[in-house]
Amino acid sequence: MKKFVYISLLLFPLHLFSQEWQSQWVKQGKDGALQYIPDSDGDIIPDFSGVGYQKNRAPLPNVPTVISLRPSGNDDTEQIQQAIDKLAAMPVGKEGFRGAILLDKGEYRIAKNVRIHTSGIVLRGRGQETKLIATGKGQRNLIYVSGQGSLQEIRDSRQRIINKRVPVGAKWIRVEDVKRLNVGDSIIVYRPATAEWIHDIQMDQIEMRDSNTVQWKPEEYSLQFERMITKIAGDSIQLDNPIVMAMEEKYGEGEIFRYTFPGRINHVGVEDLLCISEFESDTDEDHGWSAVFMGRVENGWVKGVTAKHFGFSCVNLGYQSRNITVSDCTFLEAKSQITGSRRYSFNNDGQLNLVMNCYARGGRHDYVTGARVSGPNVFVDCKADSALADIGPHHRWAVGTLYDNIETDGEINVQDRGNWGTGHGWAGVTQVIWNCKVKRAALQQPPVSAKNYAVGLQGATYEGRLPGRPPALQEGQNKVGLHPDSLYRAQLNDAIKKEKNEE
Repeated sequence: MKKFVYISLLLFPLHLFSQEWQSQWVKQGKDGALQYIPDSDGDIIPDFSGVGYQKNRAPLPNVPTVISLRPSGNDDTEQIQQAIDKLAAMPVGKEGFRGAILLDKGEYRIAKNVRIHTSGIVLRGRGQETKLIATGKGQRNLIYVSGQGSLQEIRDSRQRIINKRVPVGAKWIRVEDVKRLNVGDSIIVYRPATAEWIHDIQMDQIEMRDSNTVQWKPEEYSLQFERMITKIAGDSIQLDNPIVMAMEEKYGEGEIFRYTFPGRINHVGVEDLLCISEFESDTDEDHGWSAVFMGRVENGWVKGVTAKHFGFSCVNLGYQSRNITVSDCTFLEAKSQITGSRRYSFNNDGQLNLVMNCYARGGRHDYVTGARVSGPNVFVDCKADSALADIGPHHRWAVGTLYDNIETDGEINVQDRGNWGTGHGWAGVTQVIWNCKVKRAALQQPPVSAKNYAVGLQGATYEGRLPGRPPALQEGQNKVGLHPDSLYRAQLNDAIKKEKNEE
């Protein structure tokens, strides 16, 4: 007599029966190589692998400790600042560092803030055992890391891009005179804004909410993308990072120019600290605002920092920051009113920056970009709980952001924000939502200049604040088995492999 064994399918997770699938826009071969499929305009999903400290090609460096400190039991602001200033006077080593300052375990009371204004300095603690307390009153950045000055155009170096259209994702552009350029030159790819372009994306037609609502003006929306020339061939130059917004002759001729930024600092880091702000009530706003701010910094990092009770952010990256890695950081128990310009847990206004393996609870815009942000930028492997507002581009035309494996109990939105704020309008373009888990998402794209993508989104979608806008390009909603599961990691591995083959 035969015995029949019945096995309930309920004992097995459904994902074991799901079939692996790939995006129609990016495919990965068995060798890990990626193939990008252009659309009818020639646009592709860009390569985001060039972001972060030293393009994330190796682990963050372990910089030797030069100065060690212990808490005094009183205000430690001056003790820490004097150590920073002492280290700043020391010579830079061959790896670009002066050394690290170790804050040993204990509680350091900071009545003002500590400032790093010199390259090659790392401020390090012993994780949760090193507590920096922002004491007393005053909205401020507890740790302020920044150089000075601004980007300077090199005189007589500006020239036209002669392509009629440079598609999104391209790394080669044609220019008027390659003889004026060299491999290794730092250049700005300049994308002008015109009245015609603003009219075509309808940002001169924002519905007035009150007297503070403003229509977009061309002089405020020209973008500058920092790039380096890696090859020259014929009349074309190759860029180290891709075009993330189409350069279109019909909307004004794009240009390039060489630049310097002598006041910007580099090779700086903040790591392994517990930062806590004193406060008087849950809605108090006269206290520590951001745990760490980085501006006018190139090639820096913040890792292993936990921020509690701050009003704005754990890490705030300014618009003149680039190639910063923020990793393994946490934002908890924010103290502020729950309204605009508060609780931006991890805010990025710079370019070529990477936020990875971070966590936020009780924030509003947890992984967010601001106005006129020139990408590429990446948020990857991050989570938000008890979210009070949405993740995504927040404030006027952020360009070129990848949200990869972001999990939230709230929303990820890429949309026309209309007259919110003072007339935010279109929040972002070339926004790629890859394998993210959300409660729901609004996914739109402007009628011209770029696309937005959502691949493998897990969660519901809805029309957004302003219905009738063009929908973003979507595929595989609530479909498991997306391969590669992380676009950024696949792009990084592919880039590293290609670089090794070229050596």
